[in-house]
Amino acid sequence: MNIHEALKQIDWQKADYFRYKFPDLRYYQERPLKSEQEFLRSVNRKSMNPFLKWEKTDEYKSLLMLYLATKISDDFLDIYNITIDNAKKGDEKAIKIFLQLQREIQQNAKMASKLFEKVEIEEESEDDDIDLDLS
Repeated sequence: MNIHEALKQIDWQKADYFRYKFPDLRYYQERPLKSEQEFLRSVNRKSMNPFLKWEKTDEYKSLLMLYLATKISDDFLDIYNITIDNAKKGDEKAIKIFLQLQREIQQNAKMASKLFEKVEIEEESEDDDIDLDLS
């Protein structure tokens, strides 16, 4: 499950708060950021207190972990690109790191492909369950 799927499963006000707090999750990045007052108006609240209280819950902490996992993936890509550039310039340390990254990426790609194979199999079995009566 990713952060976007998880946000769909919680109360819409809490999901909006999470997107307000972490604006890079917003769908429309070109829209200006909301002020606190604009946010409160949009969720029909008078104060941030319910959201601040919610930040202490396991639900919020779980969402935060999913969000950070997304950020780590972005950082991993940045590090990968920097390492490749340095490795191409002949930096021996960068070459060694690149080879380590390559192994990790291949392992993660295998796990990802298994996940997608599982999803594909589930979708096929759902399609097989459909009974079409064309008479």
